[in-house]
This record gives sequence, structure tokens and C-alpha cells, in this order.
Amino acid sequence: MASIFAAERQKQILDFLNKKKRATVKELSEILNVSEATLRSDLRTLEKDALVKRTHGGAVLQEAARSEYSFSVREKKNHSEKVAICRKAAELIESGQCILLDGSSTALELARILKKTPIRLTVITNGIFAAMELKDNPELTVILIGGVIRVGHNSLEGTLGTSILNQINVDTMFTSANGFTIEEGLTDFNVYEVELKKEMVAASSRVVALLDHSKIGKNSIAAFAATSAISTIITDSQTPQSMIDRIRREQVETILA
Repeated sequence: MASIFAAERQKQILDFLNKKKRATVKELSEILNVSEATLRSDLRTLEKDALVKRTHGGAVLQEAARSEYSFSVREKKNHSEKVAICRKAAELIESGQCILLDGSSTALELARILKKTPIRLTVITNGIFAAMELKDNPELTVILIGGVIRVGHNSLEGTLGTSILNQINVDTMFTSANGFTIEEGLTDFNVYEVELKKEMVAASSRVVALLDHSKIGKNSIAAFAATSAISTIITDSQTPQSMIDRIRREQVETILA
């Protein structure tokens, strides 16, 4: 796994490519104030993760990676699987609990279910859309973690508002990720949100990962939860049985939706 400095640099590369569509090694090295050799190493890492495609003298963002930056695109991807996964997740929630929801499109589906559920809960989230859904259920106390909001994102990032996590006992965190492997755990491409997710994981008694089959076996830039920190993974039936067996051997409860 890349160091946090390399991960931050690679996130800046992805942000730049998302805005400009393409870039040369020379201009990226000047913008990030690193050598071209370091920049080429970063691009090799990003290409290995299928996030960029290297070109002669530069790079472009892979189409698949570009869609990851669009919340509306991510929200529609494998939507039926996400809904089924979140229905299973809702069964794990008991009245009177305090839960954490991250800002993922999958957690948003769980928020939509809880919006219509007669249950008394405290819900902490960094997801703006999730908070807007949850506020319509009078039985729910909704706490939005403060942070930075950036263009094109629907969640608050950074650790500015994490002091609230030291004041509340969190029963369960429900989170998704860009990818999951047994070796790296839960990973994401947004370094700034990863730092917040690390704090959220540390504050939670239980971590439940909501991962459709497209996330399983996939890696990304930065890890926010080791496999040993995950209590339960809920996935769909398209996840290979061999992978499910491997996860269960790691003593992680695995539920199929």
C-alpha cells in the first residue's frame, strides 16, 4: 500500500485528470512539485489499479474511474444488489442503537430504508444526501459530521468534525468502499474521506461492510479498515463462493443478500 503521502499525491493526480481529462508527466510533476520519476511511479500504481491509462508522455483517466467520481453514476451501478444488501443490513439494527453511515451511495440506500422504518435511532453520517433522507423520520436523531464539501461530492470530508465521535458510543458503522481485498481490507480512492472513515471505524464497536460483487477483490489507493477490523460483510450472490469462503476463514461473518 502506498504511503499516505503517495496516496495524497495520487488522489491529486486523479482530481486533476478528472477536471482536465489528460495531463503530461511534466506538468503533473511541476504541479505536485515531485520528480518526473516519482510521478511515473505514481502513474504506474494508478494504472495497475485501472484508474488511469498511461499515454506517450502522460496519462488520461480511465472511463471506469471517471464514473467513480460521479455520485449519480455510482448510485445507479448495481442498484438492485445494493437495495438487497441494505435490506439485510437493516435487519441488524435494533431500536435504541447509535449507528454510523458513511457517505457512500450504498449507505444512502440504507438511509432510504430507515427513513420508512418505525425505529428509534441516533444516526451519525458524513453523507449529505443520507442526512436529508433521514431527517424526515421523526424517530431518528440525525447528526451530520462537519467537514469540507468539494465540487461534485455529496459527502463531507476531512476530520474537522470528528470530535463528536469521542462523545457518543457508536454501536455499528455501516460502510461501503471502492474495493475490498483480504490483504488490504476496505480501500477507497478519496484520501480525504479515507482519513475520516478511519476515525469512524475506530469509534465503532462493530463495522459492517456493504459490498456488492463489483467491490470484492478490487483494490484502490488507500485503506481505511483492515480485514481484522470488519465484523460483517454483506454482499450479493454474484460474489464467487471461493471468495466468500476465504473471507469466512478470516473470521468475518459473511451474509448473502
